[in-house]
Amino acid sequence: MDLLCQPCRLMSWVTIIWSMTASACLTLALIHLIIWSRQRDAWANLLFSLAALGTAAFTVFEIAMMRAETPAAFAFALRWIHVPGWIVILSIAGFVRLYLKAGRYWLLWSICIVRTLSLILNFLLGQNLNYWEITNLRHIQFLGETVSIAEGVSNHWMLVGQTAYLLLLIFVVDATLTAWRQGDRRRALVVGGGMIFFVLGATGETTLVLWQLVQLPFIASLPALATISAMAYELTLDAQRAGQLSRDLRESEQRMALATDAANLGIWIRDLVRNEIWATDKWRNLFGFEKAERIDLNSYLQKLHPADRDAVRRTLAKAVERDGHYETEYRVVRPDGQLRWIASRGRVEFNGANQAVHVRGTSLDITERKQAEEAAQNLSGLLIHAQEAERTRLARELHDDLSQSLALLAVELDMLGQQPPAGSVVSERMQEFSARIRNLSSGVHRLSHELHPAKLEQLGLVAAVRGFAKELGAAHQMAVECEFQDVPRRLPDDIALCLYRIVQEGLQNVVKHSGAIGAKVILRADAKELCLEISDNGSGFNSGATTGKSSLGLVGMRERVRLVNGQIAIQSRHGEGTKIQVRVPLPPAPTGEAGK
Repeated sequence: MDLLCQPCRLMSWVTIIWSMTASACLTLALIHLIIWSRQRDAWANLLFSLAALGTAAFTVFEIAMMRAETPAAFAFALRWIHVPGWIVILSIAGFVRLYLKAGRYWLLWSICIVRTLSLILNFLLGQNLNYWEITNLRHIQFLGETVSIAEGVSNHWMLVGQTAYLLLLIFVVDATLTAWRQGDRRRALVVGGGMIFFVLGATGETTLVLWQLVQLPFIASLPALATISAMAYELTLDAQRAGQLSRDLRESEQRMALATDAANLGIWIRDLVRNEIWATDKWRNLFGFEKAERIDLNSYLQKLHPADRDAVRRTLAKAVERDGHYETEYRVVRPDGQLRWIASRGRVEFNGANQAVHVRGTSLDITERKQAEEAAQNLSGLLIHAQEAERTRLARELHDDLSQSLALLAVELDMLGQQPPAGSVVSERMQEFSARIRNLSSGVHRLSHELHPAKLEQLGLVAAVRGFAKELGAAHQMAVECEFQDVPRRLPDDIALCLYRIVQEGLQNVVKHSGAIGAKVILRADAKELCLEISDNGSGFNSGATTGKSSLGLVGMRERVRLVNGQIAIQSRHGEGTKIQVRVPLPPAPTGEAGK
């Protein structure tokens, strides 16, 4: 029976509680030491780890004093317990200043100096800082077992160590009140309150024991454990917040990546000290860099068009030296030989010594915009050229045809007046003059109709298209078939003129370029839109390769359709004819009379 009870006596409450305290502190210290080793700027974790290690060591020396069998063994443990005590006090003070971002520096330095001085005195005066000499050990009952406490001559130099505890208490209270006033009340309550509890509990208990006012062993490790727990709780919350921030950051980065991809935008950071450029995958793709390829200024400039490199280099140098920011546009030659236009803008960051250290910026692919600008410039030139060509044609027709015919008619009329012929001849001549005047009138009407179709306003789109098709077919011996379905008599002027001009341009292109012997015009409408289709059986062309002056008519068609919010499709292949399809939305209006 005694053998069965022996393990129970050996494994006492003192052993259980103090061993659990030491184990918990060591575990927490190891965890946060690993965190600090991976994040060397996490000083709060390092200070916590030191405080936890010191508390664990403090616990071991407390057990050694309670288990001491001789005054010398007790004195030895009490002397060396000041080393982890020194570590705990300094670590806690530093943790409070760093974590609460409060506390007076002079108090912090005073704690460090006074506590270090007490540690030195601990090894120089007497058996330890607390006793000149331990003369006897008294055995008392504590938590159901017998433990040792010291009796001896007190060392008055221990007031130096107790002063350090008093300074720590003042420092923690001051930092806690400051953090509370600044609004960080939860941290002030948890961290500051835990520290105050530790200082009051540990200092009060050890002071009463050392001055032999109470008969208890040293138990400062228990309030220290409460402080360690409060510190660990706060650091755990910080880790949770950091994890959430990390997840939010990853989500934000994913959103930014989607946005930059959608905008064809690349982001980059240039380290001026290390001559290295960090860039997003989109930026690397814009310039033709591999994902893992190292990028510096020279390799970046090599991707640029040779004609643009010096200008970009000067712009970058000017921004670094003076301006601090820049905007520029340049061409990039990709590995496949493709030429892309890039717009870049950046901002230079300077350190405290006003030295440039980083350049952050964005690069945007503006190739489509540049191509549109170039196309607009080309179109502007083509339109001016076409306008001048049309004026030249009208002037030539007016001068060579109408003007000369009128001049000849005037001369003949003048001669007729000077030498009147016989009566029967006069009648013939007048009929001839009348026919020639009708021809001149027809020519004027034709030119006027080309400039502005009056029939379109007077009779509507159907009549105007039918009339133009008939005249063109008759003039060029080509069959032009027209088909109309439910086309309103009255249409908005811009829509009617747009479709008429497309019919005019389309049929004239058939005559000039296709070599077709026939063409067909279909115009139909419903309640929502008007559809036009022009087709021929001519030679056709490559609709995707029309450039220059030959495409001006097609460009004009597209622009007219765009102005009325419509859509146009041109289908053509060599030897298979051409088909032009136009769809224009109709505004809500009463259904008019349909042309037939």
